[in-house]
Amino acid sequence: MLEVSALMGAKVLERFPAGAPRGSWPAEEYAAGRRAEGEPATVVMDLKSDAFLVVVPATEDD
Repeated sequence: MLEVSALMGAKVLERFPAGAPRGSWPAEEYAAGRRAEGEPATVVMDLKSDAFLVVVPATEDD
């Protein structure tokens, strides 16, 4: 996942398979939980790995 993080300037918090029966819902629910905790989480699709990724902007510590 290093290439996704470096390319996007984002930190991947969690990955969810795109072929799951509920589609992106698990990723969206996870991201909503992180946003409720104050993190600016968003969901993106990684076509290469066929997965939904929950990401936050990278910090200088990452």
